[in-house]
Amino acid sequence: MAIVYEQGTMNAAHLLTRRAALTPDRIAVVDRSDGQGYTYAELDRRANRAAHYLRKLDVDKGDRVSILAHNCLAYLDLLCALGKIGAVFAPLSWRLQARELAYIVGDCTPKVLLCGPEFVGATRAICAEAPIPHVVGVDGADAGGRRYEHEVAGCPDSEPSLPPLDEDDTYLLLYTSGTTGRPKGAMIPHRQVLWNCINTIASWGLTERDVSPLFMPLFHAGGLFAFLTPLLYIGGRVVLVRTFDADAVLKLIEEERCTVVLGVPTIYRMLLDAPGFGSADFRSVRFFISGGAPLPVDLVREWVGKKGGVFRQGYGLTEVGANCFSMTDEESVRKLGSVGKPIFHSEMVLLDEQGRAVSPGEPGELLIRGPHVCTGYWRNPEATAEAIVDGWFRTGDVARVDEDGFYTIVGRAKDMIISGGENIYAAEVEAAVREHPAVQDAALIGMPDPKWGEVGLMVVVLKKASVTAEELQAFCGERLARYKVPKRVVFADELPYSAYGKVLKSELRARYLPAREG
Repeated sequence: MAIVYEQGTMNAAHLLTRRAALTPDRIAVVDRSDGQGYTYAELDRRANRAAHYLRKLDVDKGDRVSILAHNCLAYLDLLCALGKIGAVFAPLSWRLQARELAYIVGDCTPKVLLCGPEFVGATRAICAEAPIPHVVGVDGADAGGRRYEHEVAGCPDSEPSLPPLDEDDTYLLLYTSGTTGRPKGAMIPHRQVLWNCINTIASWGLTERDVSPLFMPLFHAGGLFAFLTPLLYIGGRVVLVRTFDADAVLKLIEEERCTVVLGVPTIYRMLLDAPGFGSADFRSVRFFISGGAPLPVDLVREWVGKKGGVFRQGYGLTEVGANCFSMTDEESVRKLGSVGKPIFHSEMVLLDEQGRAVSPGEPGELLIRGPHVCTGYWRNPEATAEAIVDGWFRTGDVARVDEDGFYTIVGRAKDMIISGGENIYAAEVEAAVREHPAVQDAALIGMPDPKWGEVGLMVVVLKKASVTAEELQAFCGERLARYKVPKRVVFADELPYSAYGKVLKSELRARYLPAREG
């Protein structure tokens, strides 16, 4: 079938279309839930049917479509279909509470929401606060008698028409926790998706022979962009896993002959501790890569000591892409602890508090510029102006670069905790704790944790009323995702403040985490 491409700009609308034309019979994805494989041609036809289906639901260019479900083929359908019609993919994190999701839905106002079987109840609660025109069950779910698999089946599989589309048009809205306590929707343009593919393939050396397990949640930039879209671009294969199970993942790496594996430190710790790790066969794996949170050096040494192989640390952000640095196999050993050198089509600079470039070995805030940077935050020009200055994205992370050009992330300028690869902003959790009538003030700091890397410790000042730590944790659990709930609550007579009224968290860390400060 002849395909007419109407656009000359660098967009990602026809990423799957072009790959399917080049290698139609190659397996693109294996659905691990039933073992079924789909060729690029079959995957493209699925996306076309989904595109026509969404058009029937009045989804036009710029309209948002969301999904609240565990990993399933519908994610890939939507991702590719929405690109084909110029609409916007806004996946929702199932780790959030309905109250948190209702705010996001109210902010991005999707026309369509697909919900999985585990989230039908949550979807009803969301719609009670933020109505959605079309709610459809997916992955076997029945949402008011509507099932995606049934409704999409009769739609044509021909290539849909694409409206005029620019490289800066928004392709995805990915929400990140906000330092002010409200999530922000990062606007991911078409060019960012495309250049992330180009950068990842060029810098990490991906080929059409690569196979990667996809167990990272697909509402995350890591799940969507670390290996999924680059492998679709180059013609590789992904193995779709609905949810993470350590022993099952170890088994599939061997059975599917996976070559590149992405995880967060918590996942690698769970794999290391799994009963099947000792007998796991990793001979097919070219390298493992960890992202989402700082990678403990001891974890790498233990892993490599038991299994050998190549283990790398990566770095990325939703706003600038999942892959921002790279290194060779040899460098991953010689520069253990580093995230590597900047990817091919990217610029990096480290600045001190006065905005001056720092010397090698000195810490500075990491700023990133390139075609893989987002266009800003949805309906939030103030946050956009603060984050992107003259094309440079201010990451809020502090790094050092050595004389050889290798970067190491040493801290975070923003008041944030990373627990199991999930960002937890202190302001959001503190605001939730302060809602309790017995609480006068509260401050969150991070404390080391062997499983999650870091968890929250909340220091609370009470009013005359009393409340227990367990009651406060339960109170938070009703308002926040479980991973945001402080794992430890301690009580203090007062919090230390600076002359400007800011809580001195360095003093709290020194008081409650003396080993960490030493």
